[in-house]
Amino acid sequence: MFDEKKILERFISYVKIDSQSDPYSSDTPSTKKQWDIANKLVRDLKQIGLSDVGIDKNAYIYATLPSNINRKCPTIGFISHFDTSPDFSGTKINPQIINNYDGGDITLNKKKNIILSSEYFNEIKQYKGHTIITTDGNTLLGSDDKAGVCEIISAMEYLINNPDIKHGDIKIGFTPDEEIGRGAHKFDVKKFGADWAYTMDGSQIGELEYENFNAASALIKIKGRIVHPGYAKGKLVNSMYYASKFINNVPLNESPEKTEGYEGFYHLTSIKGLVEESELQYIIRDHDFNKFEERKNFLITLVESLNEKFNEKVFDIKIKDQYYNMKKKIEPHMHIVKIAEQAMISLGIKPIIKPIRGGTDGSQLSYMGLPCPNIFAGGHNFHGKYEYLPVSSMISAIKVICKICEITALEDKN
Repeated sequence: MFDEKKILERFISYVKIDSQSDPYSSDTPSTKKQWDIANKLVRDLKQIGLSDVGIDKNAYIYATLPSNINRKCPTIGFISHFDTSPDFSGTKINPQIINNYDGGDITLNKKKNIILSSEYFNEIKQYKGHTIITTDGNTLLGSDDKAGVCEIISAMEYLINNPDIKHGDIKIGFTPDEEIGRGAHKFDVKKFGADWAYTMDGSQIGELEYENFNAASALIKIKGRIVHPGYAKGKLVNSMYYASKFINNVPLNESPEKTEGYEGFYHLTSIKGLVEESELQYIIRDHDFNKFEERKNFLITLVESLNEKFNEKVFDIKIKDQYYNMKKKIEPHMHIVKIAEQAMISLGIKPIIKPIRGGTDGSQLSYMGLPCPNIFAGGHNFHGKYEYLPVSSMISAIKVICKICEITALEDKN
């Protein structure tokens, strides 16, 4: 039914292209290397036979699979991002293929003794007997979200090659810079032309999500004063010591590793330190908007109180909202979630409807007038060396895309 070998080869060809985004860049895309994967995707979309394939000056990609029915039905879209996280190395990715996984530990890197533990990451045991793609222990894998990209292209190719499956117009969109919270900032919703869309950017098979975090970034700059250490008494101010005081005042029990479900957090993602100046990068997350605002105000108040304590403006903070919880925008259109749920159930996949402990392009797009729930892409342990992807989950995601297209073709265009 589906050419697993071809799909696997397609996915590996994508992840081998380094396309990490950069939160410190103001360009779009934030890194020039994202053009490498973007241009390949344009070629692949044209090669499989999609129409209106184009890429704009910011590397946003658009394409269309025209309807094959003689009646009007809703136009739907599928969206994924092609950048990978800056949290861990994405250079020289060397995927490993584990055939007929035995359910135990997987050695990712024998030389460095890096083990994907089936006890620590026990959800992997459910894939016993499956083919799994892992890292070699030196990089992330990039299934977030090149799995989604691969699944969308593979699904469109399947629909083109199987015209007996009826569908309306289907729009495809691929974005840069999602991992740094800017993936949808320059997305042209009007040009895209869909009534609604789905991001293929979730994790394990069955995930279906229409709630996500409200998100912001916080940059804290701490000023010091460098003086020769031999003459420093009463003069030198070490910004790194002050930085540690800020860190120690942020609740450690409200961090990603201590929270779950609807609980929000503060996450220190980066530290840059010299005596003269230090920088702290935080991300702020909460599903509840009021609590989200409280978290931002907490950091602002902390900066003010520390400056007052030290009797000078040592600390400066800049907070930037990134995206908001799409629940507010999806709930008036819950039939689009029901369609995805119906597609999964019809394929024997149990829907897992839960809040995203993260965000997708769909959260921003929903506020831009394009309701956009999120569907699983299949990967696990994103953004690090323990990331892995069962091939069977990719195949299931492709089937879900095709089934959604088929179900939507039965609806009348309002």
